[in-house]
Amino acid sequence: MITRRGLLKSAAATSFTAAASGLALPAYAQNRTIKIGFVTPQTGPLAIFAEPDQFVIDQFRAQFAEGVDIGGTRHNIEIIVKDSQSNSNRASSAAQELILEDGVDIITATATPDTTNPVADQAELNGVPCITNDTPWQPHFFGRQGDPAVGFEYTYHFFWGLEDIIQVFMSLWDGVETNKVVGALWPNDPDGNGWSHPELGFPPVMGQAGYKLIDPGRYQNMTDDFSAQISAFKEAGVEIVSGVMIPPDFTTFWTQAAQQGFNPKVVNVAKASEFPQAMAALGPRCDGLSVEVWWHKYFPYMSSVTGQSCEALSDAYEAATGKPWTMPLGAKHSLFEVVIDALKRTEDIDSPEAISAAIRQTNMNTVFGPVNFQTGPVPNISKTPLAGGQWQLQGDKPVLEIVTNGHSPEIATTGAIKPIA
Repeated sequence: MITRRGLLKSAAATSFTAAASGLALPAYAQNRTIKIGFVTPQTGPLAIFAEPDQFVIDQFRAQFAEGVDIGGTRHNIEIIVKDSQSNSNRASSAAQELILEDGVDIITATATPDTTNPVADQAELNGVPCITNDTPWQPHFFGRQGDPAVGFEYTYHFFWGLEDIIQVFMSLWDGVETNKVVGALWPNDPDGNGWSHPELGFPPVMGQAGYKLIDPGRYQNMTDDFSAQISAFKEAGVEIVSGVMIPPDFTTFWTQAAQQGFNPKVVNVAKASEFPQAMAALGPRCDGLSVEVWWHKYFPYMSSVTGQSCEALSDAYEAATGKPWTMPLGAKHSLFEVVIDALKRTEDIDSPEAISAAIRQTNMNTVFGPVNFQTGPVPNISKTPLAGGQWQLQGDKPVLEIVTNGHSPEIATTGAIKPIA
């Protein structure tokens, strides 16, 4: 396999040979354009994660239209976007294109392990610095066979972990009186397999906290019939439904649950319940659905680049697009904050190792919260804040209220949890 690392070694050998033979080599301008690659699911079932992409990219292009000062030299910045099509194989190919054809200096990706993992794998293989977020850190790190004793050389990731979302979900469950019987909806994908892991996922912690798990097994994404799961939940007396589902699958499940007379008191499903667009499409059926909140208009953080608060960034997005703010807005914005910060601190912009070293030393505040790659829990990972939220109708508009904050007390609550009507 041809990798950029191999090409660079070949180029170095060629340079040595040319120098030894007295041949003149072309000089490279010090103020060359810095290329940032960005892989994102602009189409397919994960496209809802990518809605804020263009707004954020336009923000950073405008902010750095005059370039970025790196070591006393001003460099232009080019952001090259590739669509993963919500497919891990395509995400891998997109990363290869960015690395081998576009020659990016640093590569980024967001939106579930289907995107971040294959991109990071290609970056590590080719010796290209990479920063990702919007994937729980265990499916990202261990899903790529990461060794906690070693870590990775070029790839860095910031987001919360399964231990965090378990605590947040249980804080939501504890807020409603139930029989503590939980039905799980975990798909056969990197997220579902990570969340259902018998040692690192939900099952052992749920048991310790006194919750009974009803797990009907992994299902395939884009399933059109959840009758078997609903029957199992009804038979077991499930009053809490939890899981991690893409929006189309949750819509199918929740519609069929109503048709089949299944009415749990608590439903919190990651991915699907994170987006106001998906909730609005459910109409009154969205009222009372709960979810982890990894970014919110009223989080207490500020952009290191624009100086915008979370509220100001949300307002600017809504004014520019006519769409409601959404959690990935903060994640995408912070991703480029970290990239720019690392580039500014890089000692040799032509050295992937120097860029990687600068990323490794990152310790900064972003609109997404603090990012510090020195604090673990494993190498190359920084954990970010998390709260618990619930969608509550205001008229016919679903509003995401922050209803639990025990995991991140610096985040203020905006409402109180209620059972699903």
